[in-house]
Amino acid sequence: MTFPPAEHATAQAGRVPPPGCPAHAAIGAGGATRLYGEAAATDPMGLYEELRAAHGPVAPVLLDGDVRAWLVLGYLENRDVASRPTQFSRDPRVWHGWRTGEIDPATSPLMPMIGWRPDCVCADGEEHQRLRGALTAGLSQFDHRGVRRHIIRFAHQVIDGFCEKGEAELVGQFTEHLPMLTLIHLLGMSDEEAPELVHAARDLFKATETSLASNAFVLESLERLVTAKRAHPGHDIASALMAHPAGLTDEEVKHHLRLILLAGYETTANLMSNVLRMVLTDPRFRGSLAGGQMTLPEAVEQVLWDEPPLMVCPGRWANSDTTLGGQEIKTGDMLLLGLAAGNVDRAIRPDPAAPVHHNRAHLSFSAGTHECPGQDIGRIIADAGIDILLTRLPDIALSVPEESLTWRSSTWARHLTALPVDFSPRAPRVDDGPAPLPAPPVQSDGVPPVPPMPVGGPGGARRPEARASWWTRVKRLLRGR
Repeated sequence: MTFPPAEHATAQAGRVPPPGCPAHAAIGAGGATRLYGEAAATDPMGLYEELRAAHGPVAPVLLDGDVRAWLVLGYLENRDVASRPTQFSRDPRVWHGWRTGEIDPATSPLMPMIGWRPDCVCADGEEHQRLRGALTAGLSQFDHRGVRRHIIRFAHQVIDGFCEKGEAELVGQFTEHLPMLTLIHLLGMSDEEAPELVHAARDLFKATETSLASNAFVLESLERLVTAKRAHPGHDIASALMAHPAGLTDEEVKHHLRLILLAGYETTANLMSNVLRMVLTDPRFRGSLAGGQMTLPEAVEQVLWDEPPLMVCPGRWANSDTTLGGQEIKTGDMLLLGLAAGNVDRAIRPDPAAPVHHNRAHLSFSAGTHECPGQDIGRIIADAGIDILLTRLPDIALSVPEESLTWRSSTWARHLTALPVDFSPRAPRVDDGPAPLPAPPVQSDGVPPVPPMPVGGPGGARRPEARASWWTRVKRLLRGR
């Protein structure tokens, strides 16, 4: 991979930090900008605009360990890369960095994000179609209205935990709980393993020294789940993947469950936090929602344009030499989809303040053949959960100045750390416990649906005190983040 010469990378001399400035720490070999470290964590959107001003729609960057890559910043360029799988492969084994020793697979925290896995994300062509078909069938087996009813029940259960106090911290007590509860049910996970599993999944996005250990924990836990579902299948995604005619191996099932867990939980939790922050702080949103001029799904779409839950998506690898955004891309080069940067590209959004909530052409779920297959479930969780919260606590308001809110950023995502609110105390609802999801509709291909599993497991009996153990462990983990 050859980066552009230094004189091109620093064409705007006024933007080069003076000697001794802390910003120099963000510049690596060849004048490439680091997408990790303090500078990237403080203001990623500002960093993207600096890169766009200096390099145009495609910029040279460095990942953890100064691993070289191209960050695609332009909207049209992102769609071009995502829509040309023959030119830009999704298989990371194409990358020349494996051969040159640019990365140590045994120690690099990038491995959980850019390493090869036997799932549809790392496949092209017919193999991608085979794996993607099984994943899509597993996700679509549930009736959306039934899933929504289940989410609503979970949302009431979570809100009951804090509604009497008149105050709450919505990130730790709501937006991280609801996607967690929904996903563990859909995947078929046990209550005992779920809190630690999701905690580890979130750690993968931080790209820290613990990422490899967290990835190993996730895979070990999912391997146990696959073994259990082989013996006792149920009405869940794990069992559906095993029963699909594509004939997925246990290893392929495990890695697709990992994909759902990572992509589904992190993005949905971030989306909910961002929507709630916007509703609580931006008078345009609160006024529009209250006045009936903007529906909650439309507010979700506006936030997907302005604050995508996944800011950078890894990755694509060039199958041959080409030109993109004025840059010479060499065979085997790594490219990163800049979803957040592409969404605010002035080429397609001349006025970033103009509402776009009726438009779903954003990049937040990527594009092309690898566009996120679970985006509808993420939207349903966000829409239904936030709607219940605002309905039950209509006077909810931010309890701290907006400028005191903080974020935790990594190369891949930006995460709101806390959203404290207050409201009038209200009594909890009477909860008779979550009901199982409705049976899936008859499939058009004639494959019989997987029969539902009795509540409490194959034997039908509930484990005593399962709910108390679940909530205790969840709260302890979230307090310790």
